[in-house]
Amino acid sequence: MNTAVWQLQEAKSRFSEVVERAMKQGAQTVTKHGKPAVVIVSSEEYQRIKAPRKSLVAALRQCPEDLTKLIDNRSKEPARKIKFD
Repeated sequence: MNTAVWQLQEAKSRFSEVVERAMKQGAQTVTKHGKPAVVIVSSEEYQRIKAPRKSLVAALRQCPEDLTKLIDNRSKEPARKIKFD
């Protein structure tokens, strides 16, 4: 991914190019007074970032494999005690 940095004035005058690069090359950073102000990303990338993430439990529930073999084989013994000096 090629992330470009644009000064605000240049980004304004070349906005179509900034948008095209965001769509094809990835995030484009726009600076204001020499400091990063905004990042322009494609709609696809924004939706990917914004999408809610599944919990580990939800992901495991969707697993096509039968995981009961893994769960049933776990030891029922309590965890060992560790002595601290």
